[in-house]
Amino acid sequence: MRSFLRWLQYTLFALAVVLIGAFAIDKASSWNFQRRANATLEAERANPSQAIDRGDVIGRVDVDRLGVSVVVVEGVDEGDLAHAAGHLIGTAIPGQQGNAAIAAHRDTFFRPLRKIRPKDLIRVTTPEGEFHYRVVWTRIVTPDDVAVLRPDGQQELTLITCYPFYYVGEAPERFIVRAKRVAYRPESAGMQPNAGEEHP
Repeated sequence: MRSFLRWLQYTLFALAVVLIGAFAIDKASSWNFQRRANATLEAERANPSQAIDRGDVIGRVDVDRLGVSVVVVEGVDEGDLAHAAGHLIGTAIPGQQGNAAIAAHRDTFFRPLRKIRPKDLIRVTTPEGEFHYRVVWTRIVTPDDVAVLRPDGQQELTLITCYPFYYVGEAPERFIVRAKRVAYRPESAGMQPNAGEEHP
């Protein structure tokens, strides 16, 4: 029995080392992807391309209050979401008319969204410029509720992640953040929202 317990202890220790190593490798890979993708985005801002293909870097989402800063690629396949947020193909591109939908995993880039609240500001940087959105509401829906993707004639942004945030396994619901584009103007304290002006 003592030998078995010692063997079990060594086995569990080795398994823990492997899991920690895999986690560290995955984090390093994501960090490296984000670094390269941000460089790609900056290059695209200097010379925007009109064509967008699946997997292309199309922008970056920043929520400064929550410390969120994640590159967005075109598409939401598992490979797309492994190291970035993904733009739902068929929805508007940020900065254009319509509802731009962006998804990311709850256990990586979008975990801080659990603390987001109405009136928070979201900045989306694309090769075409910077666009600012103010959070209007958050909602918990079922995965098949596509009504949250419908546009209402304005420039909108919808962030999507799985819910509950700390659920073990495949989460049964989705956490939705809806924001509307707002105009910004530079002020002495930096870029401040023009609270009374929404973008059409």
